Amino acid sequence: MVCGMGRSPVVSLVESQSEGWAVWRVRMLGDFVNGFAFRDANGAVTLLDVGLPWSTRRVLAALAAIDSGPSDVARIMVTHAHSDHVGAAASLAARTGRAVDVHEADAAYVAAGESPPMSGLGGLVSRVVPGFAAAPVGVRLVDGQLLGVAGGLRVLHTPGHSPGHVSFLHEPSRLLITGDAIFNIRGPRWPVKAFCTDFQLNRQTARLLGDLDYTMAAFTHGPELRDSPREAIRDFLRREASGAVGGGT
Repeated sequence: MVCGMGRSPVVSLVESQSEGWAVWRVRMLGDFVNGFAFRDANGAVTLLDVGLPWSTRRVLAALAAIDSGPSDVARIMVTHAHSDHVGAAASLAARTGRAVDVHEADAAYVAAGESPPMSGLGGLVSRVVPGFAAAPVGVRLVDGQLLGVAGGLRVLHTPGHSPGHVSFLHEPSRLLITGDAIFNIRGPRWPVKAFCTDFQLNRQTARLLGDLDYTMAAFTHGPELRDSPREAIRDFLRREASGAVGGGT
């Protein structure tokens, strides 16, 4: 397990020299907005979340940093259809010839270039802030699906932030990717309530993440947790249930 920090566009999370796969966090905007790259033994790369509409160059830099390129990309996936996750998907789909895999409940939004409904202020902002370009949809993901990515990547449907929001568990390494179900900004916290389709549903489904078995937790907003991540997330969920945790404003 290697960690590449500093100004590098990628942070190494886990790798298996014997099986030939590796996983990196892609720093789209410092540690605040993240995507991920998985590489299989045959060199095929899967991109998970591709940042904001202007993040194409950042993704290309990340590919170069792991000695790969657009021609190596075999799959593009997103956790959900918000512009800070699917923003560069259309551009990268055109460069790589790959469609975008997304949960079936968010697929229509990716295809239309529209975010799912948001509650409160988020609905107003979504009408003012530029969205994202429509992108071709590939596989429509479903809960429990095991993808042939870097030895096995399990789809976990955690709706609420959006109807089709998904988290992922990389089974060989026990790496959890929460997506936007839980942030890690100065500690675990909820996503901003106004940008959720159903904030209460997000709180309910995120509890699944406390029951899983993992040894590292990575986030689309915030740095990964390498030390006792399951305990940290379970403690957050317990404190939230008792009303002792803020966030979700």
